[in-house]
Order: sequence, then structure tokens, then C-alpha cells
Amino acid sequence: MNINKKENIAAYIFLAPALILLGLFLVYPSLLAIYYSFTDYYLLTPNDINFVWLENFIAIFKDPIFIQSLKNIALFVVLVIPIQVGAALGLALLINKQRKGNIFFKVAYFSPVVLSLVVISVLWLYLLNPSEGLINNILVNVGIDPQPFLSSPTQAMVTIVFVSAWQGAGYQMLIFLAGLQNIPGEVYEAGKIDGVNKWQKFYYITLPLLKPTSILIMITTLISAFKLIIQPMVMTQGGPMNATMTPVYYIYQSGFSDRMIGYASAMTVIFGIIIGIVAIIQSRVSREDDN
Repeated sequence: MNINKKENIAAYIFLAPALILLGLFLVYPSLLAIYYSFTDYYLLTPNDINFVWLENFIAIFKDPIFIQSLKNIALFVVLVIPIQVGAALGLALLINKQRKGNIFFKVAYFSPVVLSLVVISVLWLYLLNPSEGLINNILVNVGIDPQPFLSSPTQAMVTIVFVSAWQGAGYQMLIFLAGLQNIPGEVYEAGKIDGVNKWQKFYYITLPLLKPTSILIMITTLISAFKLIIQPMVMTQGGPMNATMTPVYYIYQSGFSDRMIGYASAMTVIFGIIIGIVAIIQSRVSREDDN
């Protein structure tokens, strides 16, 4: 047996555990979801499964709640990415400068990331309480009327956007901070010699050199945004008037609360295709920008 063949066998042996886990927890469930999407599988009658072919998919596109959930998640993605990424970059720029207390601020900004999303959601429920919440008490003290926040169809999703951005910005902050610290100091020195001001230094030096880091953060934030479920589940239960219902939460409700596994599987397939299309578009746009 030659050396290359031995190396290939050893490589497959090391890869085997990861491939087995990938098959069990990703590939196999995905194939089951595709299979069940063409059936009328009801969780309480697992032995009575019939093929309905495209009936689930036709019903989904006529389902106003699913259509509303797609609109909600599109709004969430459009709002949360610039807010969260912008906040993360701003925080990274603040603590990138050498000053006393930087370690404290790093820990403070990052601490929401390590907390459970359920805990975060419950905390903000108390802060945003319409009658006794801290936020409304502050607004009243400065002469602004109390706001309904989570009980308003127009404010609920925007409120969840800000809560999500507040919770996740600390993680992206650390990635931006690593990118900032990898920028050679000689580049800034050259800019200083050329007479650039602070704004020009940020726009013409910092931002272009942070582009690879920014693309990574945009992709991870996009993926996290599409998985939104905990905040609406805990804070609004998808309301009011389905204003915060998301596809993942609706899939969960249909599959586990309503026990319609076939219908939920069909929604999973459609939503997976949508995410795949968005990922392909983003990949191509990033590649064109690099060129």
C-alpha cells in the first residue's frame, strides 16, 4: 500500500465521526422533511400517512399567516443588519483606542451575548412594560407619552429588532476589533503624512481594510436573522395581529402545537429554498465586490 493511499485512509478515518454526525443530524432530517412535505402526516396518527403531493405547498402559498411571516422576517433582516453591524463597528472603534477601563467595557458590551435569549427577552419584557416599565418611565419624565412597544402592530417588530441588535452587537464587536487591530499602523502613518483627517482616515483606510471582516459579519448576521424565533415566542407570541410571526416560529407552531408535521415540513422546504436563494445572491454580490 503506497503512502498516498494510507494518508487517504487515515483522513477518512478522522473525518468519519464528523460525517456520521452530519448525516444523522442534518442530511437525514432534511431528507425526512422533504419526504413528509408531500404527505398529510399528523403527529397523533403516525401510522396513517398518505401522499398528498403538492397540496401542502398550494395551501402554504394561500396561507395569509405564512405570507405575513415572510414579510415580517424580510423587515427584520433589512432593519437588524445595518443597526447591529453599525452598532458593533461603533463599539469596536470606541474600545480600539488605548484608554483606561477598556477591559471593563469589552466585558460589558459582550455580556448580553453570553446570556440566554429567553433571559434577555424576559428582561426586556419588564423594561418595556407599557405601564410600569423603566423605558416608559424615562419617556414620561422627559415629556414623551408612554409607548405601547410590544402591544402595537407597528412598533412590535421594530422593538424586537432593537432588542436583537442590542443582544448580538457584542459578538460582532469582537470580530471588528480583531480586524481593526490587524490593520498595519504604517498605513495610518502614511495617511497622516498625506494630511488626511479623521473622517478621511476612517472612510478611505479603515473601511476598505475591514471589508473581509465586514462580509463575514454580514453573512453571520443574515443567517442569525433568518432563524429568529425566541424573541417573538417569549415577548409577543407572534402578535399582535401576527405582526411578529416569523417563518421558523410558524413552522414550530404548525409542527408541534398543531401537530401538522406534513404541513410544517412543506413550509420548511420552501423557507430553506428562500434562504438558499438569498445566500447565493449574497455570495455573488460579495464576489463581484471583491473583483
